[in-house]
This record gives sequence, C-alpha cells and structure tokens, in this order.
Amino acid sequence: MNAAFDVLIIGGGPIGIACGLAAKRAGLSYIIIEKGCLVNSLYNYPLYMTFFSTSERLEVGGIPFVSINPKPSRPEALEYYRRVTTSEALNINLFEEVREIAPHGQEYFITTTKTAYHARHVIIATGFYDIPNLLDVPGESLPKVTHYYKDPHYYATRKVVVVGAHNSAVDAALETYRKGAQVTMVIREGEIGKRVKYWVKPDIENRIREGSIKAYFHSTIKSIEEQTVTINTPDGEVTFANDFVIAMTGYQPDFALLKNAGIQLSDDAKKLPVYNPLTMETNMPHIYLAGVVCGGMDTHIWFIENSREHADKIIQSIKI
Repeated sequence: MNAAFDVLIIGGGPIGIACGLAAKRAGLSYIIIEKGCLVNSLYNYPLYMTFFSTSERLEVGGIPFVSINPKPSRPEALEYYRRVTTSEALNINLFEEVREIAPHGQEYFITTTKTAYHARHVIIATGFYDIPNLLDVPGESLPKVTHYYKDPHYYATRKVVVVGAHNSAVDAALETYRKGAQVTMVIREGEIGKRVKYWVKPDIENRIREGSIKAYFHSTIKSIEEQTVTINTPDGEVTFANDFVIAMTGYQPDFALLKNAGIQLSDDAKKLPVYNPLTMETNMPHIYLAGVVCGGMDTHIWFIENSREHADKIIQSIKI
C-alpha cells in the first residue's frame, strides 16, 4: 500500500501534467498515474503530425513552449511535455493502469495494476485516445486492419483503404499516397470533413479530384477479407483488392472507468458525464474531470488549448 495523497490524477497527458503542476504549486501532495508512456496519446499520434494549435496554446503551467514553426510537430510536443515533467520533478508513475476507484470513508481507494493508493481527491484526465470506435463488420479483427496510423513507409506500394474524412484519415491518405500506396478512401459523409486543417483540405480535395486518391462518398465498409474489401456505395456493393485497412473512425473515453467510479452519464448517444463546469467536480464528491474526457462521445469539444484551465479550476475548488 502506498502513502495517501491529497490528489491522485489519472492520466499523464498534457492536462494531467497541468493538474500535477497546479497541485504541486498549491502545496498539495499528489501523484499522477499513467497507464502508458508519458503523454501516451501524443506518442501514438502519426510520426509527422503537425498540431492545429500554435505552441503557446499548448503550454501548461505558464511554462513557455518554444517551437521552430508556428504550429509545432509531434516530436516538439513530446519534447516539451517531457521537459516540463522532468524540470518540475513531477511525481508520476508510468505504465501503471488504474483498475478501480472506490469510496473509503472520507477518501477514495484506488487500485492499479501495480499497487493501491488512498487519496482525498481524484482527478480523471484520461482523454479519449485508447478505445477506438469499431466498424463492427466481419473481418475487422484481421491483422491487416488498424485503428491507429503511425508511419506511412509501412504502406509503401500497397493497396490501402482509409476509412474516414477528418484530420487523421486525411493525413493517413495523403502520407501513404506520397509513399507510393494505392489509396482508396471510404467516407460516410458526402465531403471531406469541415474540421480538416485548412492547409491540408485543398490538398486532399485536389488529389481526389484528379483521381490520384480514389474516394467513395456516402459509403461504408460492409466486410473485410484477407485480400479484398467490400463496401456499400450509393450504386451498390463494390469489392476490390486490398492489403491494409486504416480505420480512422475516432475514439472514445473509458466509460467503464467513469461508470464504475459512480459518475453519471447522459442517456443519449453523447454519454456526457455529469460535472459542475465551475469546479469540474462530478456527481461523486471529490472526483473531478479534466480535459477531453468531459465531452463524452463528443470528442471535438475539448482540446489542450481550451481545457488547460480545468487544472486551476479543480485545484482552486480543492483548496477551498
């Protein structure tokens, strides 16, 4: 059994780090528990990803983020959050997953894959990147299918299907195409997503228009086979040869962790967790939410840049 803490923070991403900084500066005892590596979700982003936000909008704790370009890259962000963590000597345990949050008198008893903790307050800042939204079609479990895209070189010269029309899908389509892949996009909507980065959107639209990248709009995957893919289109079923499927269908928060902790979720498809927007406290006393997890299935509401303030709100509420 580890020592008791004033605050236990679940999630070692940018917002979890921001919460740790705020707790430390407030003189509270705290620990951050992260089930993967430091800023695990950012680590799993595509190798060559560029952020939509400028570097100052990604800063936490008022610590400057100096970037070579106006919009920082994934390696720059990883380096920034690593330096923040190490220079501030934040108390963080990596590769340790929280399994249960249970009330224990005036505290909470938190069980992990390695040990257990007592804490007076719990902050859940787990993001949404660990659980993909599945296609729920035959063949989705084949090794050729992935819900995480990392490096375009792996797909050089192969026949690749990219599912989706937003930033992750567009990046995967363009990058694999430029490494020599034969790319086909399968898009449920009738156009490329409106939230696609403004400097990328004309590129993908032009590649589709000229036929360099094939796109089926108003279409969905019906089944995935070892060497083919079958899709539903407005003109009927189409089957074509395929080596890999990159399903950029989005992700969702760990709702099981929230529900098991007693946090209420809305009954609609958005599964919005209940919390006080002034303090970020949930219906469970002394359990708080921070970051993207606050949006439930609507994962485009919160970003690093507009949820950094959650840390100060929470710590201010705890100190009262």
